[in-house]
Amino acid sequence: MSTRTQTAPASASNAAPTAGVGRRSLILYSAGALIALVLFALMSPGGTATFRLSAASDAFQIPALAVPVTPAGWVIALLLVAGTAYVFSLRRAGRGVPGWVPAVFAVLFVSGVLIWMVAEATNPSISLLSLLTGTLALALPMVYGSMGGLLAERTGVVNIAIEGQLLLGAFAAALGGSLSGSLVGAMVSAAVGGVVVSSLLTLFAVKYQVNQIIVGVVLNVLVSGLTGFLFGTLLSGDAGLNSPPRMPNLPIPLLSEIPILGPLLFNQTVLGYLMFVVVAVLWVGLYKTRWGLRVRAVGEHPKAADTVGIKVNRTRVMNVLLGGAVAGLGGSFYTLVSVSQFSRDMTAGTGFIALAALIFGRWNPIGAFLASLLFGFATNLQYVLSQAGTEVPSHFLAMLPYVITILAVAGLVGASRAPAASGQPYTKD
Repeated sequence: MSTRTQTAPASASNAAPTAGVGRRSLILYSAGALIALVLFALMSPGGTATFRLSAASDAFQIPALAVPVTPAGWVIALLLVAGTAYVFSLRRAGRGVPGWVPAVFAVLFVSGVLIWMVAEATNPSISLLSLLTGTLALALPMVYGSMGGLLAERTGVVNIAIEGQLLLGAFAAALGGSLSGSLVGAMVSAAVGGVVVSSLLTLFAVKYQVNQIIVGVVLNVLVSGLTGFLFGTLLSGDAGLNSPPRMPNLPIPLLSEIPILGPLLFNQTVLGYLMFVVVAVLWVGLYKTRWGLRVRAVGEHPKAADTVGIKVNRTRVMNVLLGGAVAGLGGSFYTLVSVSQFSRDMTAGTGFIALAALIFGRWNPIGAFLASLLFGFATNLQYVLSQAGTEVPSHFLAMLPYVITILAVAGLVGASRAPAASGQPYTKD
């Protein structure tokens, strides 16, 4: 009994930073503050950036938000400089960066970029509602992918194969939906597709103890080639196997008419509503239940978990399979919501961004969800700003999600620590 109580603090310690601020983090924070000071404040284009908060069809109209560009740029730049100074003080004190610091820093910096880019556009007015709803839609597969990766990595299995799980889930949803003509059949097929990839991952990584990173990379390449081959042989002909049913939005009466929050939260597809449920259930399960304690114990100290009767490898296999089902379900977004057919490599690297969101979110369901929203925002920003006629080159806008991904995994989150046994195979003595 005493051994059980000893494993709980070790597994729960991942929620709090334990190491000081790294040099890379200081460089990134300093670079961000410097860019903000030069770009948003000293080189401000001036004028006013207008953000529309309501659609013309909304029952309740909210006045547009007019932001004076130069004053807003100075305020954001000074706040980022103050945040960088705070991070420096944490380093001198040998303390870690609290989780809210990178989140606030990222929100302020992205807000500054948004205001600056809108001010540079030929039509300095965008619909903030469209930007937010598009953000949530584009973040949906990233959220599912990061939740699938979290389930695996919390037990110590590195899941590089999220991209493959999403892609095979999208393919299976198209095939299963076309054969059954049912959304339920399509979603079940997508989950099964993710489980197939996870089964191969557990076979080689857990049973045969092959390097988990290599296995994940190989699986991604395998799924890309397999789905490309099957697309050419099964789905591209006249058999009608690439026409799954489209998933409609299900607005909740009255609640969907609430300004801003209504379209965001209460006018979603089944996958959209289920996304919030998955994040909430995983957070409660990991931090408030015995199952979550066992999962975290396996990921932090598998030998100690084994001594108290927890079957380490069985727990890893079950979690990786469950994570594959979640990620595969997220892949169905592409063929049931985004477009109504499958195409080659249509996930376009979303699985790797989901992995970055998992790291950025510090292996926490809520943190990974918020990080996915940030990446979805950066992805949707290029489309919204292109419509507004911004002078920023389209190639730079297309790079935004990947630039943010690189900055996130390069150390912006500070002392981010993976589960201690991550990537380490376990053999029972």
